[in-house]
Amino acid sequence: MRHGIALITLLCVVVPLSAGDWPQWLGPTRNGVIPATIAPWKGPLETAWQVEVGEGHSSPIIAAGMLILHDKAAGVDEEVLTAWDLTGKQLWQARNQRVAFSSQFGVGPRATPTYAAGKVYTVGVTGLLFCRDAQTGKELWSKNLLEEFDAVNLYFGVSSSPLVDEKHVYVMPGGKKGSIVAFDKNTGELMWKSGTDRASYSSPTLATVAGEKVVIFQTERGVVGLDPANGKERFRIPLKDLLNESSTTPVLVGDLLFASSVTYGSVGTQLLPTDGKLEAKQVWKSTKLTCYFGTPVEFNGMLYVVTGQIIKPTATLHCIDPKTGDIKWSKPGVGTYHATLLRTKDKLLMLEEQGNLVMLSPSTESYQELARTPLCQMTWAHPAYADGLFAIRDAKTLKVVKLK
Repeated sequence: MRHGIALITLLCVVVPLSAGDWPQWLGPTRNGVIPATIAPWKGPLETAWQVEVGEGHSSPIIAAGMLILHDKAAGVDEEVLTAWDLTGKQLWQARNQRVAFSSQFGVGPRATPTYAAGKVYTVGVTGLLFCRDAQTGKELWSKNLLEEFDAVNLYFGVSSSPLVDEKHVYVMPGGKKGSIVAFDKNTGELMWKSGTDRASYSSPTLATVAGEKVVIFQTERGVVGLDPANGKERFRIPLKDLLNESSTTPVLVGDLLFASSVTYGSVGTQLLPTDGKLEAKQVWKSTKLTCYFGTPVEFNGMLYVVTGQIIKPTATLHCIDPKTGDIKWSKPGVGTYHATLLRTKDKLLMLEEQGNLVMLSPSTESYQELARTPLCQMTWAHPAYADGLFAIRDAKTLKVVKLK
């Protein structure tokens, strides 16, 4: 029995903001949707401003008239949170020390900050969670997630972006004393903790299922849905990556939950309300659809997915039917490991790994490119969009261009 779209919907996990804000991972509704119409462009895009920044793969956010970025200070074990106004004037900068960390692909922050109700929440690559005043950068409270919950850091460092709703900030330490935890967003008081799964690199999302809110995380062992009020597990979908490199945020399309990793492939699962519980019923599985860094976006019932692979790495864009997992078309070579997908009201945007911004028609028949321009150097960070400004960082530069 199939259930209608009304049963499962994405939540707008923000407090009151400007309609043009991009306050968190994947934007205002945490699904890569730009709530605007953007026309195809010709030639290069005009640069509004740019500034040199430190190391990191963390994405910029735009909220309350500020652009905020989390990166690493050069030459020292310190992470830096910086706020600029939308003309590029620096407003404040906050630093915190951390323990030494090394990694094959950089040592800067990976998780994206979250803005909510005048506060900014960050998680550093060594598991330090900070809540700061968004107007001044002043620390309000902090936690050492790995230490407090007895967790071992991941090979590439803590990467899961914090999720904030009306009451809580949700994070994934992946520890023996708590896999997923919720803190009071104002005081930092521990509200609940759940499970003992190790963490993955994936960031969480919120949904409403059969009229009930569910916070969804992809851990090392699978996708879990928890009651936001108390952390009680509502459903679990087994999904274990052989390398523990799951990085994709699960995506809801109608009544199907899409989840993926680079060695496991992808799975489409229905969440069915049954006797007061949620039954996770697998509808399809594909070993070909191996998402690596990127999170898919939905358009008119179709899912646009970028896959990657470990051996002979190459990134490929696909249009798939989320009800069946069937591939409608594929476009190889959009990156080595990664490309970022966003959608506007009527188009798709793709930031290729090498820094090219591409506009696409959301066709189900074939790859149809409408505009293309070089934007930055090689990047794994997701961009941010607000009120005609498009912000992206690469290894050395934060750049803001005009995109209307």
